[in-house]
Amino acid sequence: MSESIVDLIIIGAGPAGMSAALQASALGLAVVLLDEQANPGGQIYRNVARADAGSRQVLGADYAAGLELVEALLASDVRYLPSAAVWQVTDERRVHLLLDGKACVLQARQLLIATGAMERPMPIPGWTLPGVMTAGAGQILLKSASLIPQGPVLLAGCGPLLYLLAVQYLRAGIRIEALVDTSATGDAFSHWRHLCSALAGWRDLLKGVSLLATLRRAGVRHFKGARNLRVHGEQRAETLCFDSGARAHQLPASLVLLHQGVVPNIQISQSLRAVHDWSEQQLCWVARRDSWGETSVPGIFIAGDGGAIGGAHVARSQGRLSALSIAHRLQKIDDAQRHALARPWRRLLRQQSAARPLIDALYRPQAQNRIPDDDTIVCRCEEVSAGAIRSYVDLGCLGPNQTKAFGRCGMGPCQGRQCGLSVTEIIAEHRQVAPAQVGYYRIRPPLKPITLAQLASERELDPPVSPSFKGVPHE
Repeated sequence: MSESIVDLIIIGAGPAGMSAALQASALGLAVVLLDEQANPGGQIYRNVARADAGSRQVLGADYAAGLELVEALLASDVRYLPSAAVWQVTDERRVHLLLDGKACVLQARQLLIATGAMERPMPIPGWTLPGVMTAGAGQILLKSASLIPQGPVLLAGCGPLLYLLAVQYLRAGIRIEALVDTSATGDAFSHWRHLCSALAGWRDLLKGVSLLATLRRAGVRHFKGARNLRVHGEQRAETLCFDSGARAHQLPASLVLLHQGVVPNIQISQSLRAVHDWSEQQLCWVARRDSWGETSVPGIFIAGDGGAIGGAHVARSQGRLSALSIAHRLQKIDDAQRHALARPWRRLLRQQSAARPLIDALYRPQAQNRIPDDDTIVCRCEEVSAGAIRSYVDLGCLGPNQTKAFGRCGMGPCQGRQCGLSVTEIIAEHRQVAPAQVGYYRIRPPLKPITLAQLASERELDPPVSPSFKGVPHE
């Protein structure tokens, strides 16, 4: 059978993926947009097209703003394939996926990865107890099914999502037991060098101030500069203990939501052996890209939080820029047109990115919440503790890949997603070297579970027909 080829495959229907798909389609490219979810929107705009007015009110204006983008996508010529689980991507830009329980493969001339972010693990004592979740998981339940906690909730950690979810819960009528913040009151002034440049992104800063003001008006207890966080309980979470303001605190906690920021989802880019660098600013691995989003693997681009954390607006602009470069690569526009069309998006991107260095500095996760004590479980799948990892280093283990041989660390169902960063930093600290010298897990397919029967019946997926040129869409 002849090989089916599509101009552009985009993996991920979040802000970056949808924006790139609309731009590329308008320039005459045949585009296939793949996404694991049943509806477009990604994590930020999850289920926005199906949310009722009440849910949109609870989740806020930034969430509801995604509806226009989703509606534009569904009305476009983009071939959108929901519930598609990508289990392998090759450097020849062949994408293997599961669709309706069947294995399919599609060949692309160019490929854009827009898989977004995932929550940074927060391995503190007791984080594996029932009743302890991530703030992101709590928000997913709220967006996808309007599920809210039955009783009071305690939020702990740092980062804007923590404040946003607290306000969303307040709008939904949920009582917040307390906000236990690991960032300190004076942190903003200690990062004064970022303040001037951050003023260009004053809208993002104002949103954060507004969220904190809302929590203050609601009378939510806000503990700042919290240290030594630990969850106690026999069969499930019962109390959260921590130190704040030179005092020890113990709060009742049947539901604890932890959060200390998000990091790029690099599973696909790592599996492609694209070059990644350790970001000391964001304390995570980021794929090396040029100004258009192209990685070290020719013809493969990354846009949005899957490359480096920037937020929804940055993701939308990056998606547009990558699409313009891809259209130029496929000779749909010339170089002069590419730069002319990119100019307003680059100007907008500079403004949207201005506050990021200050945000990263303000909400930098504390070392003790990233690099835990020996007794704390790090790899939840295989129940490997931080102490066990340090003992592997004492025996000669140099990096995360070797921890698999020493004690199956990172070999469970999550394939290192929940422990990879922690393992890198634990080994780096114990070896007294930089994380960049330690490296990351070597990610191999299948990225998602697939049966032998599905693999044996894999077939080519018919590509879409190229749309006619429509001009450049505007948001």
